Amino acid sequence: MLKAIFFAVFDVTEGPKVLHQVPTSSITASPTAPTIPLLDFPPIANTLIPPPALCNTGLLQLTTSTHHRILSYPQCISSPHYPRNAYTFNLCLVVPAEAPFSTYIAVVRKLNTLFRTLEEQSSFLSSDSSAANSGKIYALCETLLEDLNNYCEAMIPIDSSNTLNIKLFPTYPPPPPLYAHHVPLSTVRLDSLVDANWDLTMLRVLPHINGINSVQQIAWLADADFKLVKKAIRHLLYYGCILLLDIFSFSAIYAPTAEMVHFVSSEEAQEECAGYVALPADGEGEEEEATFALFSSRRTERAEERSILSGTQVVELYLSLRQGQSVKAWCLEHSELVSKIDIRRFITFGIIKGFLYRVHKYAFATTSSKKKSKGLTRANIKLAKRRNEIDETGEEGAGSSDAVELEQYLDGTHCFDEICTELEISERELMGRLKGRGDVQIICR
Repeated sequence: MLKAIFFAVFDVTEGPKVLHQVPTSSITASPTAPTIPLLDFPPIANTLIPPPALCNTGLLQLTTSTHHRILSYPQCISSPHYPRNAYTFNLCLVVPAEAPFSTYIAVVRKLNTLFRTLEEQSSFLSSDSSAANSGKIYALCETLLEDLNNYCEAMIPIDSSNTLNIKLFPTYPPPPPLYAHHVPLSTVRLDSLVDANWDLTMLRVLPHINGINSVQQIAWLADADFKLVKKAIRHLLYYGCILLLDIFSFSAIYAPTAEMVHFVSSEEAQEECAGYVALPADGEGEEEEATFALFSSRRTERAEERSILSGTQVVELYLSLRQGQSVKAWCLEHSELVSKIDIRRFITFGIIKGFLYRVHKYAFATTSSKKKSKGLTRANIKLAKRRNEIDETGEEGAGSSDAVELEQYLDGTHCFDEICTELEISERELMGRLKGRGDVQIICR
């Protein structure tokens, strides 16, 4: 939120001075309004109104001792029409020092650039002979401060041919890394946001974002380049339209986190979960599969019409998940209760809410591949022969190539989901290769 806007110039008699300020007395005190200023202007006057050689060089920001940040863009126009052949000014924005300010960087740059253009065209600034805190420049600053704080945008007519249009766009942190094995799940109705101007790759990607398909699978289904698909999904991730899950499988292992205590103590969350994971009634279909938020609310309403698990039963099922136990083994152990829920949704709900986490498997080779370069293992030899028969290329060394491909993932930093997706193999086939290699430790964490 903006705390103040002020317009400073270099006066040939007084030097750097604040000509207009909103609110009044927010920068320099006035006898008629003895309010304590937000900052002390004289010590920083020569910084905000620097010599001509230091103007027009870019953004200037200062943090004051009163815990305020000043964003400015000093401008100097050289012309023989001005006293001392130059006109130096700076329109500055003041925000709290601890508040995010990146949104206002483009605003202060645009304002000062616009003022410079107006001055060069019609002497808009230098011809204003109004007293301090009055006139058209002051009115513009006043309207700008009020509109940006209240509406995050402003449209202010300046004259018959110029209008100031400003809008604050929120800035988000960079999205997390996106890999081929990640599974995107939409949190909004993506089809309601689509218009004719959307990117063609994005339009081909959207129908396949359903919380089941991985990024690699989406690229295959959309028949699009993987790099373009990844870039499109990163855009959706940046704006919070999707979140990332892992590939669901019954061989996966899940365990509760410390956040489980909040879920156990919240009856509302338990009811929401019970409704979300309940099996659909006959004829409901799965057309709402893609959006978590919308589906969760609608399914909870429909679940009230049929038998679902109680909150206690839901909590017991979550607490029974533990390390070392696969989802398949868990299902067999609680077959009676599990038969009443959608297992994938049950796991997904816990991941999204943060009280459940995936225990990934990592492969770590205890010896270097150079010591094993004299020959192929039996598993790789059999795999090479099978692939050579299918491939019909007659090319030798397929098993060696597979071993080289697998070797780069055996440093303990690549999970099984990533390895299987990159090599396009199943977890069972991966385990066969690792067992054939013989010197690989499987780490679960």
